[in-house]
Amino acid sequence: MNQRELGDSGVEVSEVGFGAWVVGTDWWGDRTREQAVDMLHHAVDRGITYFDTGDVYGHGDSEELVGDALGEYRDEVTISTKVGYDFYNNPQAGHGELPKRVDPEWVETALDRSLDRLDMEYVDHLMLHNANVDEVDEDVLETLDSLEESGRVDSVGWALGPSIGWLAEAEAAVEEGFDAVQLVFNVFEQTPGRHAIEAIRDLDAETSVVPRVPHSSGLLNEQVTPETELGEGDHRAHRPDEWYETGWEKVEALRFLEDPDHAEGTRTMAQASIRWLLGHDEVASVTPTFRTTDDIDEWAGAADVPPLSEAEMDRVEELYQSNFGVDRDDGMDALRSSVGGADLEGVDEQAAGD
Repeated sequence: MNQRELGDSGVEVSEVGFGAWVVGTDWWGDRTREQAVDMLHHAVDRGITYFDTGDVYGHGDSEELVGDALGEYRDEVTISTKVGYDFYNNPQAGHGELPKRVDPEWVETALDRSLDRLDMEYVDHLMLHNANVDEVDEDVLETLDSLEESGRVDSVGWALGPSIGWLAEAEAAVEEGFDAVQLVFNVFEQTPGRHAIEAIRDLDAETSVVPRVPHSSGLLNEQVTPETELGEGDHRAHRPDEWYETGWEKVEALRFLEDPDHAEGTRTMAQASIRWLLGHDEVASVTPTFRTTDDIDEWAGAADVPPLSEAEMDRVEELYQSNFGVDRDDGMDALRSSVGGADLEGVDEQAAGD
């Protein structure tokens, strides 16, 4: 597994990371604690060194699991967590968003609580979780600097919506020199990632991009097909039927990625989707949602399959610009952003759902 650097922080991450939101919660299926620990250990065995959790995932349960499972590998792994939600004083209502807190006192207190749960003295990477741009003021930035100076944090990032806020937030993360920005970015939903990369290139910045939802909620790894029935508790069930129906058509337009135009080998659609993201120099690590050890085997293997050629990257770009040849509504307009699309005015790109 190749390693890449988060910004210019010196913190290295595996090209394929482990999104630990899947452990400690039931949003992506039920599993026992033992099964969750086995998944984390299996990921290490497959060369994954970057593990991304957050204090709000399972209200601390994910961090505890990560700490228990990976404590013995502490010198070999890169641990990231996120702070910014007050779940201590507020109940979780389904998948609804909790009240946010990003003031300096809260950021430091939340980090210390996270370190206690992880049973670690420091985290390699700390992200502000879905913070809005007006919340990250000079006092918050000074607090992040102070946390790095104290040795409790080695690098800092900003995890974005996009339905909660991503446009100005991505620009601010780059302008303020954050080491990384995490956001939704995949072949179908390119807008947040493209915008962040454009900002990085315009400013000649060192900020890295860490894509999440690389498989577009199950389409690009073909775990959601026309025969799939999503349960009421499934995190992806909020998407309209039209979105999946148009998505399946788009997948067929990408079949050429499974049979590269050179003789170095083949890829699955899931692996090709990750390789497409890794084809962007600004991307440091891709954090898919592993549900099983089989997922880990296949998706971690994306680091070993042939990279996309320049011709393949160009063909994907052409398809994206033509909406993959699909000329009908995907039913996602109501989910484009939290402000009815006003944040997209003047942005010459397609919108993306969360």
